[in-house]
Amino acid sequence: MAKAEFTATGVGIGRRLRSLTRAGRVRIADGRLELLNSCGSEIDSAPLRAVRASRPWFAPEGRALADLDGTRYVLTLGGRDPAPGEPGPPAAHRFVEAVRRASGRRG
Repeated sequence: MAKAEFTATGVGIGRRLRSLTRAGRVRIADGRLELLNSCGSEIDSAPLRAVRASRPWFAPEGRALADLDGTRYVLTLGGRDPAPGEPGPPAAHRFVEAVRRASGRRG
């Protein structure tokens, strides 16, 4: 398995008004975006060419939208304090940039 280009843990993942997990994981590797629950089971995944990521102007700083093959998810990144000795969790803007960079899109 190739090294992940982006990984975030402790991510809140929701769909519409329903929370799917509060401690999920987002991973970009091998040209795919994967949304995983806290046990490591896949919630959804899609090739990066079928993924759109954005930061909504109306949402708090740590929120991002991810559209995977037409299914929209709300991601809450950076919502927890890091453990001692760990770097802080990635912010939403870093997630959006990682999707754009990995898919080869600009802007």
